[in-house]
Amino acid sequence: MSDSAGAPPILKVEDLTLTLPSAAGPVEILRGVDFQIGPGERVAVVGPSGSGKSSLISVAAGLEKPTSGRVSLFGQDLSRLDEDGRAKLRRGRVSLVFQSFHLLPNMTAEENVSAPLEIAGASDAGGVAAAWLDRVGLSARGRHYPHQLSGGEQQRVALARALAGRPALLFADEPTGNLDAANAAMVAQLMFELVAETKAALLLVTHDNALAERADRIVRMFDGRIVT
Repeated sequence: MSDSAGAPPILKVEDLTLTLPSAAGPVEILRGVDFQIGPGERVAVVGPSGSGKSSLISVAAGLEKPTSGRVSLFGQDLSRLDEDGRAKLRRGRVSLVFQSFHLLPNMTAEENVSAPLEIAGASDAGGVAAAWLDRVGLSARGRHYPHQLSGGEQQRVALARALAGRPALLFADEPTGNLDAANAAMVAQLMFELVAETKAALLLVTHDNALAERADRIVRMFDGRIVT
């Protein structure tokens, strides 16, 4: 469970809208979304395809600018920061895991995990990376490149990379979406264990109701709006 009771939210979005151009004219992706997440809280966002779930993560993480409304991350209004400022705010405090792994193909598993630690100035990035690969059951695969790993192994590397720096907030966008049932179950179990160990908050987008049920709270979206 979350230990965020009474603490200020680490993420808060207010009256958020996102409208994107298309050949058929402007498309409203997010329509007046209000949402917040507290420290250590694990929240799942569910809804049909096209309901705005992934766009909510993109805007909340400062990867995409909203059309209107406000996003506050760690108390900072993202609209007041430029791209470098948003990146600096996220560094060491926010991590992301995607459906398609996004490992660097020319780096080994260990190098993929250690690279963000080195950027952050960690003194023993290689040792920390090796320990985290061991934690996700891949200590024997550290010198393998992504193309030499299965999909489930790649996502476990991505989880280790995301959490090795002990972020305060993990965004996970359909992290089991490309995996078979057995690997999806393994990755889901690991993800919830690791966010509990690191005390990270989790904002999880998923179409898997069983996975969503493991969260502290479920937010349902439909047609760009939060409906419950």
